[in-house]
Amino acid sequence: MSQLIWQVKTFQQLTNDELYDILKLRIDVFVVEQTCYYPDLDNLDRIPSTLHLFSYQNGKISAYLRILAKDVCYPGYIAIGRVIIAPDVRGKGYGNQLIEQALITCQQYFPQQNIKISAQEHLEQYYQSHGFIRCSEMYLEDGIAHIGMKLVHSS
Repeated sequence: MSQLIWQVKTFQQLTNDELYDILKLRIDVFVVEQTCYYPDLDNLDRIPSTLHLFSYQNGKISAYLRILAKDVCYPGYIAIGRVIIAPDVRGKGYGNQLIEQALITCQQYFPQQNIKISAQEHLEQYYQSHGFIRCSEMYLEDGIAHIGMKLVHSS
């Protein structure tokens, strides 16, 4: 497994090509592969505090997620969302690297703030392995079973 090189940028810092690659990956996986017809362009990408974390490998985007500041999605929590690994590089451990880097990035930009995610229910153990705990019953989001999970920093 190779170690990915990460970039963290705000919307304004993204190049046109990076933005295109990010949106194409999100649409290819969330809309086409998972057949979830929803408005991916929700204006949260453009909020100045939103961070886009991503990595390229061999000229193609391989992993991506976005981090939203406290209170944007969840009262009292920052949020990690749009977590995605490109289909052609799945199974190589990049998802773990992505979440580990997200937690490092959260600590750098939003120190000691609690994190909440909306996770696909079948990934509960995966997120638990990164310190998240379930905090909701199952609910449907775009026809897929999800659960709320949070990572709380002890003070």
